[in-house]
Amino acid sequence: MNPVVVIVGAGSIGVAIARRISAGKHVLLADLRLETAEAAAKVLADAGFAVSTTAVDISQRASIEALVAKATALGSVTGLIHAAGVSPSQAPPATILQVDLYGTAVILETFGDVIAQGGSAVVIASQSGHRLPALTAEQDALLATTPADELLALAMLQPDQVTDPLNAYQISKRANALRVKAEAVRWGRRGARVNTISPGIIMTPLANDELSGPRGEGYRRMIDLSPVGRAGTPDEVAAVGALLMGAEGAFITGSDILMDGGVTASWFYGPLAPTAQA
Repeated sequence: MNPVVVIVGAGSIGVAIARRISAGKHVLLADLRLETAEAAAKVLADAGFAVSTTAVDISQRASIEALVAKATALGSVTGLIHAAGVSPSQAPPATILQVDLYGTAVILETFGDVIAQGGSAVVIASQSGHRLPALTAEQDALLATTPADELLALAMLQPDQVTDPLNAYQISKRANALRVKAEAVRWGRRGARVNTISPGIIMTPLANDELSGPRGEGYRRMIDLSPVGRAGTPDEVAAVGALLMGAEGAFITGSDILMDGGVTASWFYGPLAPTAQA
């Protein structure tokens, strides 16, 4: 069967990784907005890739299951890049949890049922998950292993507990990494691997929304006071994605790679630390 790489979220990061790992494979680009997927598909097709597109709403299980069905009809799913989601400036807490937390859990569950032997996946999480205060061992386990359709009923995720969009985003991204760690065990039984990348501020349309939004000043401060002193690029994330999904990353699974220019380091031990700001 033809090898198929599925990109969920046809934005800059997902497409950049796809360009690195999809030569000789069929690329299925899925996005909430079909026109976004089609625009990205044209760029890839002009570069010699075999591409098809579809719409997907990752907040809905039925839509994700339809995506899985389309992917498996095209061939053997050897790669998955999950880069879809919403940011704190784009949605209220409930929507962020529905899309970024629940949607990712369903994607890992459903594609974990069909991923080919030797296949691999990368889930794009965020540096934000690393700045969330430590959860209890019980909370970690609940986020990692609760069946996807029961996740949003957890007491720790109710509206009276998660009231701020940034907190919802941090919890979701922490959950993504925890979920991948747990799913890596199940994926391993199929001879497949799955990892997360937690990027910092990467210059994409979503990052531009943040930089021009209500938290823009804080984001610019993070860039200025990070050890690297700049934002990242989609190609830099793609280099890590290609490592994780390729033969050279064959010993890496269930891991989270933080790549944020040192923002998290500065948050805990440098000028971005709350004590330093005080």
